[in-house]
Amino acid sequence: MGEHVAIGILGLGTVGSGVVRMVHGHQEELQHKVGCKVVVEKVLVQDLEKERRVSPKQEWLTLDPDDVLSNPNIDVVIEVMGGIGLARKYILQALNNGKHVITANKDLMALHGAELLKTAADNGCDLFYEASVAGGIPIIRALKEGLASDRITKMMGIVNGTTNYILTKMDKQQLSFQDVLKEAQELGFAEADPTSDVEGLDAARKMAILSTLGFSMNIHLDDVDVKGITGVTKEDIDYARQFGYTIKLIGNARKDDGKVEVSVEPTLLPDTHPLSSVHNEYNAVYIYGEAVGETMFFGPGAGELPTATSVVSDLVAVIRNMRLGVNGKNDVAPQYEKQLKPLDEIHGKFYYRLHIKDEAGTFSVLASLFAENGVSLEKLLQNPTSSKGTVEVVIVTHGTTKQRDSLVYSQLLKSDAVYGIESHFRVEGVSA
Repeated sequence: MGEHVAIGILGLGTVGSGVVRMVHGHQEELQHKVGCKVVVEKVLVQDLEKERRVSPKQEWLTLDPDDVLSNPNIDVVIEVMGGIGLARKYILQALNNGKHVITANKDLMALHGAELLKTAADNGCDLFYEASVAGGIPIIRALKEGLASDRITKMMGIVNGTTNYILTKMDKQQLSFQDVLKEAQELGFAEADPTSDVEGLDAARKMAILSTLGFSMNIHLDDVDVKGITGVTKEDIDYARQFGYTIKLIGNARKDDGKVEVSVEPTLLPDTHPLSSVHNEYNAVYIYGEAVGETMFFGPGAGELPTATSVVSDLVAVIRNMRLGVNGKNDVAPQYEKQLKPLDEIHGKFYYRLHIKDEAGTFSVLASLFAENGVSLEKLLQNPTSSKGTVEVVIVTHGTTKQRDSLVYSQLLKSDAVYGIESHFRVEGVSA
C-alpha cells in the first residue's frame, strides 16, 4: 500500500456523484482515518459531455469499462451503476483482477450475492455492500459486527422509502394511492415505473439480504412472500386508525427452532409500536436478539449523501483491511441449511374488509365459516355501503396460523353470503 489508494467508480448518477463529493469534501477526515490519501482515478460514464451534479476532472471520465476494471493503478472499484447483468459482469471481472469492490446494488446482491462473495474470497478481495439496504443506516455492519455474538430471532422493518412516503401521505392527508403516487413521482421519491417499489419487490430483495446475514442461511428472493401496497385504500387506513393501528409495508423475518419465514406485506401495526412513528421516506429496522433484546435502527433510506455515506464507510473499511493485510477474510459462509416454515407454523392475526349481504342470517354464516376453521374474531365493525342490500364488515382475527387463515380466505371467496373481499392484511406487533 503506497502513499494513496486509487478508486475507480462505475456510474456517476445520484450516488456516484455523492461518492465523488464526499471523497473530495472529506479528504482530511479520510486521511486521518485510513492514513493515506484517497484519489479518484477513473469514472465509467455513458456520456462524456453530460451535465452532472458534480464537476469531475475530464481526465477521470471514460466510456471504456476496462479503464476501471483492468487499470493497474486502481485498488478499489465502486459500483453504483445499478442493474444486474452488466454490474455482475463488471464486479466479477474486477474481483478476478484482484480489486476490492464496494456496491450499492441490492438487486444484484439479492440474486447473485453468494456467487460474488465466493469470488471475492477466492481472490483475497473484499466485497462490501452496506449501501444496498436502507441507504445511510449501517444495518449490514450491525448484523455482521455489532450483533455478531448474538442469535437473531426476528427482524422487521420499513425498508422502502417510496412506499412509506405514499402510506404516510395517504394517512396524514387522506389522499388516494394514485394521487399520492403521482405526487411522489413529481417529487422524485418514486420512479416513472414504480412497480418494484409499490409491489414490494425492492423491499423483498433487501429482506433476502438481511435474512441471509441475520439468520446465517442462504435466503433467496423466491423465499420471500411478497405483497405490495396497491390494494391499500383510504378506507383501510381509516378503519385501521379506528382500531388503533397504522398500516405500513413491513419486511418481516423470523426464526424459530431453526426454521424461518420471510415476508413483505402491508401490515397493521399498533400505534404504540416504534415503527408506526416512522414517516415519509425514512427507513427503520427493528431487530430482536436472544441476548441484546430489542434494538431499532432509524434513518434516511435513500438519497445522494446518505447512500454515499454508506459507500464511503465501506471504502474506509476496505482500506483499513489493506493496511492490516486481511482483505478477503471478512465474510463467513452461511452456517445453517435453509429451512422454511410451513404455513401451519406461521402465526399472526389478520385483517379483513368484506362486502356481504345485508340480510338476516348472514352474520351467522360468516361467524360459522371462521369458527369451523378454528379462527376466532377479536374485533368487528359494520358499516352500510352505497350499494343497496350490501353491508361492509371489517374484522380483525385473534391469533391463528397462516394455513387456517388461507382456508378462511378461500372459503370466503366461494361463500354466497360474501360479495367480495376488499382487503386482507396481516396484523403485527401484538402477541399472536
